[in-house]
Amino acid sequence: MSTPETTTTYDFIGIGLGPFNLGLACLTEPIDELNGLFLESKPDFEWHSGMFLEGSHLQTPFMSDLVTMADPTSPYSFLNYLKAKGRLYSFYIRENFYPLRVEYNDYCRWAADQLRSIRFSTTVAAVTHDEAGDVYVVTTEAGETYRARRIVLGTGTPPHVPDSCQGLGGDLIHNSRYLPNKEALQKKKSITLVGSGQSAAEIYYDLLSEIDVHGYRLNWVTRSPRFFPLEYTKLTLEMTSPEYVDYFHALPEQTRYRLENQQKNLFKGIDGELIDAIFDLLYQKNLAGPVPTRLLTNSALHSAAYDDTSGTYTLGFHQEEQGTGFTLDSEGLILATGYKYTVPAFLEPVREQLRWDSQGRFDVARNYSVDTTGSRVFVQNASVHTHSITSPDLGMGAYRNAYIIGAMLGREYYPVEKTIAFQEFAA
Repeated sequence: MSTPETTTTYDFIGIGLGPFNLGLACLTEPIDELNGLFLESKPDFEWHSGMFLEGSHLQTPFMSDLVTMADPTSPYSFLNYLKAKGRLYSFYIRENFYPLRVEYNDYCRWAADQLRSIRFSTTVAAVTHDEAGDVYVVTTEAGETYRARRIVLGTGTPPHVPDSCQGLGGDLIHNSRYLPNKEALQKKKSITLVGSGQSAAEIYYDLLSEIDVHGYRLNWVTRSPRFFPLEYTKLTLEMTSPEYVDYFHALPEQTRYRLENQQKNLFKGIDGELIDAIFDLLYQKNLAGPVPTRLLTNSALHSAAYDDTSGTYTLGFHQEEQGTGFTLDSEGLILATGYKYTVPAFLEPVREQLRWDSQGRFDVARNYSVDTTGSRVFVQNASVHTHSITSPDLGMGAYRNAYIIGAMLGREYYPVEKTIAFQEFAA
């Protein structure tokens, strides 16, 4: 006998449940014309829990929640969450627009708990296309099947490990697993942190704060020419406008790829206050004598080896400006090397129905679709090369979802702003 899952044809299925697809679930919940289902492999909502350092916060204001920028009246807003938790007045008195990271995760869990369209502990194995019914068939590892007219990919960006560290051995970690491994790291004689984004800075500050308690040597190395701050000036923020997305998307592919590399500090930089706090902490610690820590810039990790006997990594770096190499030995290794989108293997059966650019990445249309029809398969955070810095920006998640909802309905449901910038981007 068929299960309800095999007989129901959904209007869309969202695969993966990060903040962006969770926002889509919230925004489509009141729309009777859209019957959606969301499948997530994890047992519940979890967003970068390995980086819930005390006091760490979002780099975007609370209005960049799941729904507000599309529907300020939604019951799934961050302010409504605060009201439900009895913390609205405390947040008001705090006078800080930036939610704590652990608080934002709890907010997302609160929203997810209220939705009936989410199936946790459900891992997708394959997506195929049933030509007779003209629907997608989503098969899970448990053997369940779900049918839908459209797919929205929200599988996110997995942790990136450099080629030099693939299969290296030992107990190196990506920064996404920092907190569960912090105690073990601090028992080592030396720790090297590679990378220079916000996560790297938060980890360095955390380890530097306790360096004299545990007595380890601490290295922070980045290939970037400096520990650069996140550029957050208001005219720069206009680059997260609909007008800039229109402008960027219309540029030639090679130009967009060049800009993608140039614009990393617009969304991967360090909070300026944290940079200053690190300097102040270094100054304070050095009053009692030199602190066993090194900060190295312009240094790209080119090679890595692990010695099982000594439990030591030998890391080979290249100083980019001087053109010289050097090595560092370290017992602990933390890779704050970011996240990199990979096309899910479950899409292989429908690969020929998707659009690809010359670099083998999704050719994402302006409406965030990647299928050849332009209206059947949509992507969330996988389009920095086509939609610029708005792709990972939490503040643009509700905007993108309003756009996707409009594409699925064939009409605008949540009004989408067309022009908000004072400046002009095109000639």
